[in-house]
Amino acid sequence: MSYEPNVVRRALARLERRRDSRERRRFQLERELYAREPRLREADAALRGTMADLALLAAGGKPVKADGPEIAAIRARNQALQEERNRLLAGLGCGPGALDQVPACPRCGDTGWTEGGMCACLRELCAQEQMKALTALLNLTEEQDFDKLRLDVYSDLPWQGQPRSPREQMSRVIQVCEGYARQFPGYPLKNLLFSGGTGLGKTFLSGCIAREVSRRGFSVVYDTAINLFAAFETRRFTKDAGEEREAREAARRYLGCDLLILDDLGSELTTPLAQTTLYEVVDSRLQSGRHTVISTNLSMERIAARYTPQLSSRIGGLYRELTFYGDDLRLR
Repeated sequence: MSYEPNVVRRALARLERRRDSRERRRFQLERELYAREPRLREADAALRGTMADLALLAAGGKPVKADGPEIAAIRARNQALQEERNRLLAGLGCGPGALDQVPACPRCGDTGWTEGGMCACLRELCAQEQMKALTALLNLTEEQDFDKLRLDVYSDLPWQGQPRSPREQMSRVIQVCEGYARQFPGYPLKNLLFSGGTGLGKTFLSGCIAREVSRRGFSVVYDTAINLFAAFETRRFTKDAGEEREAREAARRYLGCDLLILDDLGSELTTPLAQTTLYEVVDSRLQSGRHTVISTNLSMERIAARYTPQLSSRIGGLYRELTFYGDDLRLR
């Protein structure tokens, strides 16, 4: 799993704010307890002194036995101070570890990283930050969830030229989409093509998939085709170093995320650069085994007529087309 750099940065910032908040609370409690019991401050200072004494012995240059009298004396003093400190804290109504600096996550020590990579605590924050970004882009609401989908908004009457009614068709479409999202990335289909007119639920289902896949801890990028092409165009032609850096980072997002949801394909101008860009994105993600959902008002036949044979053959051969038809739900 690989989250966008901006998502990781925001998650790390939240992790740091949590650490700072806990330390402020601990420091405030320490000040209050020291004011109520001055001897506690002295005991803590003396405990720190025993650690300094051990360090001085180790740096003294002469051999010191671990079970020798010098170390034994320091340990005995340290133990006595700890027992006194615990009694003082108990008298103040606190446990022995009330003033200890204990990390919230014992796996990573609140750094967000372990030897195996990103810690589960940081992954959870990344998933939350990613969901915030998706919510803003997709206008996600609590209704955009597979458990809250309604089929009764689709007509159950026959639809001209189609073997099934819109409701029957959407039942099949939703079944595929729900399996795709809830079994991600193990579902047999890796790539989906949503085709059909406006107002039929393509973006709504994209939101359901994005919510579920993100909730399961995978990186999801949603964007329109126009924005994607603009980023690749900027990456190629800009002379501004800052713009180029941002465009390159955007390109890496599109190519490297676990799931890319590309909306409104066909709304862009069909230029040679757009053709090349779309081929790069589609082919790169196919070669790396990453998953993609493309949403378009174009049928597969119109895609074949609009784009290059190499591109349309990849979409036609390696994407599962899910056709949306019926009355515009927004008008209804």
